Amino acid sequence: MSELHLNSLKSLIVFKTLFESGTATRAARELGITQSGVSRSLAQLEENIGMALFMRHKNRLIALPEAEELYQEIMELMGNLDEMKHTIVALREFGASRMRLVSAPALGFAYIPQVIASILRINPKYSIYFDIMPSPDVVRAVESGHFDAGFVTLPVTSERLIIEELFTVEAVCMIPANHPLAAADHIEITDLKNQHLVIPNQPNLAADQVLRLISQNKIRISGKTEANIAAICSLVANGVGISLINPITAYDTVAVQRGIVIKPFRPAFHYSFGLIYKRSWSDTQLIKLLKENLPKTPDCLER
Repeated sequence: MSELHLNSLKSLIVFKTLFESGTATRAARELGITQSGVSRSLAQLEENIGMALFMRHKNRLIALPEAEELYQEIMELMGNLDEMKHTIVALREFGASRMRLVSAPALGFAYIPQVIASILRINPKYSIYFDIMPSPDVVRAVESGHFDAGFVTLPVTSERLIIEELFTVEAVCMIPANHPLAAADHIEITDLKNQHLVIPNQPNLAADQVLRLISQNKIRISGKTEANIAAICSLVANGVGISLINPITAYDTVAVQRGIVIKPFRPAFHYSFGLIYKRSWSDTQLIKLLKENLPKTPDCLER
């Protein structure tokens, strides 16, 4: 097989225009070159790739099947070139063309989507990849370089990352709207006697603390259901039981899920949340852009 030479995009652009216009005359007019220039470019391309793309018949060019396939490849290439332009603009303006974010579930369902929306309002061409996973996995994912920045439930430790505390919230109790406790001003630890609890099936600060309080106060519950945090709110709404949870998730859920009321819990305990990223990223435009678009406080703290 002879060696393939494609040293310039010009001949591909000429071919694309010729394929779309149907005649060398129209292609020359659209490109602002001579008809002979179109013909020379096509002949050079066919020579370089080692095959004919058009059949010549009575001064007409009839596209061969090979031309159709090459055209589709060129269209994909042009799309990639446009994407490269956007990448270069983002690199010039923001120091990066994409942002890979990962979050613990507590912030992942509404708080971080708000951040992403703010960033894309500034630059709609920014490419963002976002995922949700438990805080320990968030730390490992950012340490390994699979993500640029992460949002975690504190405390976490890492020698390789900068950890910045963002804010602290007080845990609340989510209760089915038709539950006897729904009318209470607040829920105390003693109110959990003989209640069914809905708790996360992964390590969770609130679950750990409430179970410890239950044990310390020798309170007997009727049982517990462990579930993914995304399902906990639906379980509560369906009357399975009550749950202790961070207010960000709780209030975000009430916005879309009926059948739940939210009450303060006593004794109070708190969640703290933080932003993590590699030390080498501390002065990058990407991290600065991210910090500038973090809401000062979640909406639930302003209620």
